[in-house]
This record gives sequence, structure tokens and C-alpha cells, in this order.
Amino acid sequence: MSAVYYTLGVVVFAVAIMASIGLHEFGHLIPAKKFGCKVPQWFIGFGPTVWSRKIGETEYGVKLVPLGGYVKIVGMLPPGAEALVEETEYDEDGEAVHRIRRSNTGLFTQLISDARAAEYEFVKEHDTDRLFYKLPPWKKIIVMAGGPTVNLLIAFVIFCGLFATYGNPGDQKISTVVAAVPQCVVPIDEVRSCTDDDPVAPAYAAGIKPGDQILSFNGVEIDEWTTLQREIRANSDGDATITLLRDGEEMTVTTTTTVSLRPTSAEDEKLVQVGFLGVEPEWSYATGGPVYTLQQMGVMTVDTLKAMATLPQKVWGVAKAIVGLEERAADSPMSVVGGARYAGETAAEESFPLADKTVSLLGLIAGFNFFIGMFNFIPLLPLDGGHIAGAVYESLRRKLARLFRRPDPGHADVAKMLPVAYVMGLTIMVMGVVLIVGDLVVPLSLRG
Repeated sequence: MSAVYYTLGVVVFAVAIMASIGLHEFGHLIPAKKFGCKVPQWFIGFGPTVWSRKIGETEYGVKLVPLGGYVKIVGMLPPGAEALVEETEYDEDGEAVHRIRRSNTGLFTQLISDARAAEYEFVKEHDTDRLFYKLPPWKKIIVMAGGPTVNLLIAFVIFCGLFATYGNPGDQKISTVVAAVPQCVVPIDEVRSCTDDDPVAPAYAAGIKPGDQILSFNGVEIDEWTTLQREIRANSDGDATITLLRDGEEMTVTTTTTVSLRPTSAEDEKLVQVGFLGVEPEWSYATGGPVYTLQQMGVMTVDTLKAMATLPQKVWGVAKAIVGLEERAADSPMSVVGGARYAGETAAEESFPLADKTVSLLGLIAGFNFFIGMFNFIPLLPLDGGHIAGAVYESLRRKLARLFRRPDPGHADVAKMLPVAYVMGLTIMVMGVVLIVGDLVVPLSLRG
């Protein structure tokens, strides 16, 4: 049965990610069409076409390799000369004749020229006013921001639903109410019953019971659990007077928080004195609505930006793990292949209740959408953020020209940034391949 659940988890995750990619592309397509652009293609995947259907002037379809998608908007690059070269020739009378020609000899110059040519394969005579590069900058920004914004909205909707009902697993609320009181003290890495050799837990010896609320510790008011932990560690002489609220009545108990135990395992003969009370708190996940969700996504944004800054380094760590030079780090990034494996393991885990499995899968899908959205806003081609940066540059350049009463500089030629796009695209492809191989050879596991 676990194999069935594993397959189901993988399928649900894969379908959800493909749907997210499709919606991302609709985030570009819809405003592009609204602004009058010609959009001949909308596809999920790359490679050979598996299925397609033409509706109006747009062909919608699915391709063989489901690792992304694209929407073709005609006229992303403006027409323009690449390098102009001056040549000198001599006529029959020996007179010098100067000519200017377009040079396509350089590697990047040729690539740019080819890219411009490819842009205009879909352009007919009546389409000249429907080209993307002719849009006002603000419309370009809306079209290009539409895709990643859809991913962020998907993440917001999922997170908001989870946080409002189940709660946020990343934001635990720990109360000062006691949930459990173990009878003895055992090393932290052991799960077993108490023996006569184990020291009695101070809280158990003092008569503290589940349901008691700890009000003060040695006269210090306990308003949160971290305060109690700090006071226990700072209690150098070990003696403790604890005020409790039990069944609506205050009571005081005394004990010592100093215990001697083997900190690593039962085989460790060295006893170490540590501060320890021996109570487990009641806790719950923090809940909230849209405002809370936006606040949490703000925190996620900071964490994601930090993660993207270290992404090449972490991918390099995955590459070394693939060849056996080091263990794969638990916080290393994963590809959609790794996400699918993780989803399958979550669905097949017998110890997880159905609600926890559902929440984990939804959180995984939301997390991938959030990262895809944030990543696409990086202001470098070929990502959406690169086109947004080009539109912002065009807008600023034109405003400055008007301010200083200079001629309109015209449309920004993002084709000049294609060398950066090729390098960036190659880098993304290499990192993607490394992560996919890593997720197959040294995968991250639910059990660590």
C-alpha cells in the first residue's frame, strides 16, 4: 500500500507543479494579449510536442520534457544593427570608396543577429504594431511580472489556507503550561523506560503535574517558555522555588534543578552536572489570516534572498556529494525531481496522519511556487526580471531625456544583454542538471 501512496504523492506534486508552470505562462499571455501583442505559442515543457491545439492565433500544447514552459510573445527584441564596420575599397580610377556594412563576425554578434531573426519569423506585415518591444515600459513590466506574480499568488493562497486552519509549522507557540513530566532523566539520544540507575527528574520529584502553569521561578515571573529555560540554566546553586497555577489556585513547590547524568549515552562513564527541570511544554502552531501570511512571506523573502545568494556554493556542495567527496547537506537545494521524491515519501509515511500528509504536500507545493516566483524576479536575462529591468531602464532613460529636453532615445535594446542571458541560461541549466542528478544519486530523505 505504501507504494501506491508514494506514487500518488509523486503524481500530485508533479501535476501541481505543471499546473503552476501553466498558470505562470498564462500570467504572461493574458496581459500580453490584453495589450495587443501577438502570442503564437503557449507550451508546458520542452522538446518534441506531445499534444497541441490551436485556438485563434495561439497554439496551446504540452511537450515531452516537463521541466518548465514558455509563452512566445512576438517582438521581444527590437530590430537593430549589430556592429557597423567601415570598409574602404578603391574604384577603377584608384579613388577610395568608403562603405558601411553590418558585421556578423563576432560570436555574440552573430548570436544576437540570429536571435533577432528568430524573433521575426512570426511577424507578418499586419503585425508590425503588435510587437512587444513597442509597448510602453509600464505595460512591459506588467506582462513580464505577470508570470512570477502568479506563482507568488499561488503560494499566498496555499499558505493562507494552511495558516488559517492547520497553523504554521514554522512558527510554534510554546506556552508556560506543562504538557508532560518524565519520571527520570535519560541521555537525550535515548528513548527507553526509566531504570533504578536513572536520576529522578526534578519536576517529578517536586510533584509538578501536566496541566500546571508555571508562574514564577525563584521569584522571576515566567511570561514565556524561553524565560524559564534561561532561569534554569542560570540557577547556579540548583535550589528552585517554583510557583504554579493548578486548577485555578496558586501553589509553591521546591526542588533542585541540578542533576548528574551521562550526557551522551549509557555507556559514557563520565557524569556531568547540568541544569534540568524535566517538563515538556504545551505548544501549538501559530495561526493567522491574510495579514499574518503576508508577514510570514516577508520573512520567507529575506530567507529566500539569502538562499539564492549562496545557491551556487550549495549546488557545488551537491556536486561534491554526487562524486562522494562529502555528505550532502540537509539544507541543500533540490530540484523538482527531489521535490517529487520528497512528496512520495511524505505520502507513504505510515506514521503521519492524513492531515499532516496533506499539509506537508501543500506546503511543499507552495514553497516551490514561492521560490519560482522569487527566482524569476532576478533582474538578469533570460529570467523575467531581466526584461523588467530593461523596461525600467527604458522608462528612466526616456524620462531623463524629457527632463533635460533631449531627443527621445527610443526603445531599450535588451538584445545587447543577450551575452549575459546565454551565460545565465547556461549556469541555470548546469545547476539544474547537477540538482537532478543529486536528487537521483544522493537524494534528501524525509528521515534524514
